[in-house]
Amino acid sequence: MPLPEPLRGPAFSSYAPDEVGWLLQDLSSVSLEAPTEEREEAIQAGGAHYAESLPVEYQPSEQYQALFHSALATSAARIARAVGTVTETVLAERSPRPVLVSLARAGTPVGVLMRRWAQYADGLDLPHYAVSIVRGRGIDTTALRWLAAHHDPADVVFVDGWTGKGAITRELAEALRNFPGFDPRIAVLADPGGCVETYGTRDDFLIPSACLNSTVSGLISRTVLRDDLVGPDDFHGAKFYRELAGADLSRTFVDTVVARFDEVAEQVASDVKELAAADRTPTWAGWAAVERISEAYGIHDINLVKPGVGETTRVLLRRVPWKILARRGAGTDLDHVRLLAEQRGVPVEEVDELPYSCVGLIHPRYTRGATGADGKAVTAL
Repeated sequence: MPLPEPLRGPAFSSYAPDEVGWLLQDLSSVSLEAPTEEREEAIQAGGAHYAESLPVEYQPSEQYQALFHSALATSAARIARAVGTVTETVLAERSPRPVLVSLARAGTPVGVLMRRWAQYADGLDLPHYAVSIVRGRGIDTTALRWLAAHHDPADVVFVDGWTGKGAITRELAEALRNFPGFDPRIAVLADPGGCVETYGTRDDFLIPSACLNSTVSGLISRTVLRDDLVGPDDFHGAKFYRELAGADLSRTFVDTVVARFDEVAEQVASDVKELAAADRTPTWAGWAAVERISEAYGIHDINLVKPGVGETTRVLLRRVPWKILARRGAGTDLDHVRLLAEQRGVPVEEVDELPYSCVGLIHPRYTRGATGADGKAVTAL
């Protein structure tokens, strides 16, 4: 069977065709969305996998969109600095002409920005693709075969937005065991979990692309893997939400960050030198913290504990949140988290000694470690 070809904008996604090739199949015509509570029950009861359906896309209020724009204006230079740092580190340590392969969808805006930095600072026109990886199911093997057929696997650098507890980092390493030549080390914009050695920063700060869903990721849904839709020689699937074009901020996000490249160039050069001399061995401190939180709150399932600003935002947008833990004094980075929590009636509990700015707890109603109002485990029936 001949391998399928990548999808590109404007036919699939609102990014320009040269900015990213999506190693996905277009499932836009398939009805895949389900109400959040219905999805959560099916996932936690073990009858469904999260990648078999899609959440209904959150449509932000004017107040929430204003928070996004405010956060972008505040953090654009910080993001530009991290983009430059991780890109230059990749060029120095991984490959002089890397093939950027972002993990759809959170990694894709970062891959687009890394490609832009390489053009700006180094005059390089790097190829960039987006692939699907699914927790518990692994990476899209058809996409890996396509990459191996078109590029040297040694040049492939997998890109993601941020690390939480490191589940995807481990998933990728395991998935690549049967694909020699590919380097499993992910490059990320932010590594608050201490899970990787190639990163722009280890600070847990708000990356505004985490605030929104498809409208900051080229209008593409999260990826779908279902046996009746994805055959052994197919790419995983996703939808292109063309109808949301009026609300699309994908290019706004990228262009706003790119506009700050000049002012951070000297800082990037300094950061890259510091990182080159630093001990960047992963500590997995985030994973250990998640295990502690899981036990302390009677959840007993680390998959229901989502650490970091980005993951907490996803919990509030796409899952059934139970409560939010916020590090005391975290400040304006959490304004959008507090707004979403208020809108969904979710309590925000301030805690000390949290290694992340915040942690989102998914409601454990359907798990064996169900909790009472006091946050402690109750005996399962």
